[in-house]
Amino acid sequence: MTTDKLDKSLQTELAALAAEGRAKAPERIITEFIPPRNDSGPRYRLEGSSKEYIRLNSNAYLSLSVHPALVQAADKATRQFGVGPGAVRFIDGTFCFHAELENRIAEFVGKPCAKIFNSAYTANCGLALSISNAKTYWIGDQLNHNSIIRAMRISNVPSGNKGIFKHNDMADLKRCLDEVGPDMERVVVIFDGIFSMRGDFAPIDQILNVCKPYEDKFKDGVITVVDDSHGIGAYGATGRGTSEYTGARPDVIVGTFGKAFGVNGGFIAASDTMIEAVRQKADTYIYTNPLSVADCAAAVAAIDICDSDQGLDLLDHLGTITTAFRNGLKNMGLESIDGPHPIVPLMVRDTGRTHDLVNFLYENGVLVVGLTFPVVPKGDETIRFQINACHTHADIDYVLGLIKSFYEPGKH
Repeated sequence: MTTDKLDKSLQTELAALAAEGRAKAPERIITEFIPPRNDSGPRYRLEGSSKEYIRLNSNAYLSLSVHPALVQAADKATRQFGVGPGAVRFIDGTFCFHAELENRIAEFVGKPCAKIFNSAYTANCGLALSISNAKTYWIGDQLNHNSIIRAMRISNVPSGNKGIFKHNDMADLKRCLDEVGPDMERVVVIFDGIFSMRGDFAPIDQILNVCKPYEDKFKDGVITVVDDSHGIGAYGATGRGTSEYTGARPDVIVGTFGKAFGVNGGFIAASDTMIEAVRQKADTYIYTNPLSVADCAAAVAAIDICDSDQGLDLLDHLGTITTAFRNGLKNMGLESIDGPHPIVPLMVRDTGRTHDLVNFLYENGVLVVGLTFPVVPKGDETIRFQINACHTHADIDYVLGLIKSFYEPGKH
């Protein structure tokens, strides 16, 4: 038996993806990390190139992945228990580091309890599997992350039990709540905290105010859920995320250790009963090995840093250079989406020009993400810049200088 026939069909499907502009580019391989020097932040080398690159496409907002405290914590835990758990958590695969991380992240985000997953993606899927039944109605923002959309599909939420409201539109959220059928017993309103392609945030305080009058309409109430993967650690006065920034905390907080915390894994934080339901019912928790003890120990160390004066200093620096970058774009008369988050979109609004700028930056040692049709609608072509705490003012000035030179008349 061979896969020749299947391979031929798959080649046709892959060619169609490429023709539609949806195929992923070849993956670049990072081969070297170069620590900060003088007034420059860290650089990276890629396979097949001798250039040194600034990463402005990284979710590691606080630049903690190479922090000595995290490396030491991971090393110590690994030497104590090895590199893998050897079993799922129900079969003695739960180590003290797993429990410690769950307690620590619950405390950090202000919830009674938490459960950790291999990623925020599997956390969202696990949550949907745990709290959905035949009489659950889901309402989501139209720009929600793929993991939320996929979670509803995996948990077999029928189309008649779903509503979608226009992005951050409270009147449209109310419309969705009004349309929930009388036979529904619980409603889940779910949204991103920070919308990863735009850097804007969900107005959680307004969302809770819209949902509150509907609480008594349904047997199990209205449950609000935020996936704050891009917010936790990097947003709010003390890094508690979008809930802290908006002064309102939803019922459930989903997040990741793989962005601002610089490690790996995801979590759900909620009531004790809801987390026990997750433990008992979430397939993406039950049937897979947990994070390594190294990941857990490093994540605890990251939370400890975030919850300290050092963490506040990192947040302050991140905010300062993010503002500098945003102001630099504004001073050039370029369009962005306002907000303090270190995701800074440059609205190019032209496919060819977006590709040209991405390539120009790459040729000059800067890694960024370009978003063009059909990933975004025509006219919304964007370059997403992601500022990290490791970036220096010299780095920001260098990148702004490149952008300015690209836009000079007659250059491109």
